[in-house]
Parts: sequence; structure tokens; C-alpha cells
Amino acid sequence: MASYLDDLEAQTIYILREAFNRISPLGMLWSIGKDSTALLWMVRKAFFGHAPIPMIQLDTAMELPEVYAFRDQIVRDWNLNLVVEMCPPEEDMDPTLPPASRAAARKTEGLKALLARDKYQGLLVGIRRDEQSTRAKERVFSPRSLDGAWDFRDQPPEFWDQYKTDFPDGVHVRIHPLLHWTELDIWRYTQREGIPIVPLYLAQNGKRYRSLGEKNITFPIESNAATIDDIIAELEVTRTPERAGRAMDHEAEDSFERLRASGYM
Repeated sequence: MASYLDDLEAQTIYILREAFNRISPLGMLWSIGKDSTALLWMVRKAFFGHAPIPMIQLDTAMELPEVYAFRDQIVRDWNLNLVVEMCPPEEDMDPTLPPASRAAARKTEGLKALLARDKYQGLLVGIRRDEQSTRAKERVFSPRSLDGAWDFRDQPPEFWDQYKTDFPDGVHVRIHPLLHWTELDIWRYTQREGIPIVPLYLAQNGKRYRSLGEKNITFPIESNAATIDDIIAELEVTRTPERAGRAMDHEAEDSFERLRASGYM
């Protein structure tokens, strides 16, 4: 297991350094959840203990209080350059989307505003292929138009860790250094490295958050996993999907695909 985690970490650090070397300006979307915090940990490993790029939070003012408290503590402890982009209100979103998807779309529109203003050519994002079927179609270096539109049928090939990093004007690139990880991998790595986590991931009164999102569209699952050891043991046998507590995943069948095609992370 140690060698396996070392290999995963080495591949991610290679992707991080490749992105930093070839794409500028570069930022990282930090959701403050377990995946993006593990990615932030590896950013600091890749660059000798500090994060040389901005950490960007797309903020709807609807995160759980524990998430904001964790964010502020980590920013202080790790001396991060945090950029908070406030997202537009829900009433400005596409009215044809179901309610929870409409709430989630606020982050897409916040990201579009950020890109239009600050002209990031590349953004690191902590998504994984095993999270959701649409994300399984992603590439590590994934080109998007400036409005965030994504066509999974038109992506560059990636063989033998060779990545396309030259793109024309008017394109920004989403870089996914955790694409090859699984949920179990993240927790085993978090345990090994001693990476801090938002305490909501640990069970209290028979419930815990398996995936963190805004408080109006994310809910805890039934669980007694009160330690990371317990979480790992639970994940080794559970058949419950990771995003079971995400309201938008239970709406119209194409809701997530519509969000992703228009720029959702």
C-alpha cells in the first residue's frame, strides 16, 4: 500500500510541476473538501513547502460553518494566497434547471466571472474519475472555451503521461491531477500523511458528510465512521455512492451532464 500511494503521489506531483512549468497564469480551485485539500497538500510537497499559486474558493455564502472555520485556519497555518470569488444569486441561473442544480450552477457562473476578469489560462481542480460517470470521461489536461463549455467528444489524447499543454488563445485548461485516484486512495493518503480535514467527515450521532457541498443542497449520510480508520473500513464494503448526499444527483437524469457541459467542475 505504501508503494501504491507513493506512485499515485508521484504522478500527481509530476502533473502539478508540468502544469506550473507550462501554463500561466495558473490557479487552483479549492473547495475545502477532502480531495482538494489533499491536492493542496501535494502542491506544497511539489514546491518545497509552499503553494506558489492562488487558492480560489468559489463562494456562495452557503457553505457549512465548519467549512469556513477550517478554511480560515488552513489559510493561516499554511500561509496561502486565498482568492474568494463570490458567486451570483440563484435567481440569475438558468430557470430550466431543477432546483438543486440551479443552486449548484452558481459556482459555474462565479468561475466564468473570475476567468473573464483575471484571465487564468489554467486551473487545477481536484476531481476524480470514480466520483461520477460524466467525470470518468475527462482528460488530465482538459481544454475549455472561456465560457467553460466542455465537449467530452473533442479532447486531446493522453498516452504514456504525455500531455498537450499548448492551446490557442481563447481557451483555458482545467488540469485534474487527482483523476487517477479513488475515494479510498484519498482517505488512505490523508491518513498516512496526517492531512487535516473538515470534522464533518467524521460521524456524530450516526451521521456524517461523505461529500461536502453547500448546506442547502448537501446532506449527511447514515454512518458510524467516527475516525479515518472507520471511514476506510466503511468504504471497503459500502455500495452507497459517494455523492448520495448531493441533492442535484437525484434530480433529472441529465442535470449533472448539463452542468458539466456548461462549465461546472
